[in-house]
Amino acid sequence: MTQAATSISPLQGGERAWPKVLASYREPNRGRSLLELTVTLLPFVALWTLAAMAVHHGFWWGVALTVPAAGFLLRLFMIQHDCGHGSFFAHRKADDWTGRAIGVLTFTPYDYWRRAHATHHASAGNLDERGVGDITTLTVAEYRSLSQSRRLAYRLYRNPFVMFGIGPIWLFLFKQRLPFGMMRSGMEPWVSTMTTNLAILVLALGLVWLVGFGTFMLVQLSVVVLAGSAGIWLFYVQHQFEETHWSQKPQWQFQDAALHGSSYYELPFVLRWLTANIGIHHVHHLSSRVPYYRLPEVLRDYPELRGIGHITITESLRCVKLVLWDENSQRLVSFREADAMPYQQL
Repeated sequence: MTQAATSISPLQGGERAWPKVLASYREPNRGRSLLELTVTLLPFVALWTLAAMAVHHGFWWGVALTVPAAGFLLRLFMIQHDCGHGSFFAHRKADDWTGRAIGVLTFTPYDYWRRAHATHHASAGNLDERGVGDITTLTVAEYRSLSQSRRLAYRLYRNPFVMFGIGPIWLFLFKQRLPFGMMRSGMEPWVSTMTTNLAILVLALGLVWLVGFGTFMLVQLSVVVLAGSAGIWLFYVQHQFEETHWSQKPQWQFQDAALHGSSYYELPFVLRWLTANIGIHHVHHLSSRVPYYRLPEVLRDYPELRGIGHITITESLRCVKLVLWDENSQRLVSFREADAMPYQQL
């Protein structure tokens, strides 16, 4: 992992100059956006259909097709993500209705998710404003102040099997069926979740009628859980890495947190394409209105950004053990490291 130690702004203005620099990349090509949607949606539908037809007729190799189908569903979620930022078509109605339609496929109520995700962008890396749209992260001192039962609960939550196995099932199949965290935030979260639930039900009943209940459940659950696990993994390594940045106000600044609290997760070409360049996450947090297909242009024009928060796939696997924020050393640490710290250091 590497991180630039000196000023990285081409304008010699530090982190605060970057949003202005990136403003010129915010304009999408609407023809390109439509093409991106087409080459993602059609293969997903085709793969899901082939998988269901194969399983329905007893050809169990069809289950293997749920893996690439999950990859395309993940990419659809990334398009929904850009719609939520208003960057995919840069047209409010087009972005919103595209996002809502995709939300039926991703089991993610668009308007509810968009509001929670906006909170995440506004407060990422802020120790004073954790809890909405984030991976729950405690400081070492907070963890030590918990009862034994609550420490165990946090350890279980942070267990990779729970985080990336049970977590996607809970989030996409159950939690997002109600607007948790926004129960009293007006009608929009409720309308978003309930209309998405209704659309999911209608689509599910139609597919069950076509291919049967067993086939539908096997194919759909496999696709959603696989895509969900990959999505949670990506979100995890984008902020839970060794050189990430957390701070409290007044030290916390948006640009600094965006640039140094989000990773540049370098992936092979196929994975970059399937994940819609979301690995260029520090640039995305600096300017969320840049369409995902223009993020590589930023790295091309400003190669100094490649060295900030850079992690490889191999390095990302070691991030799983980083579970607590140590305010003394200003870094994420493992449970073992935290247990070895003398209490007087906290």
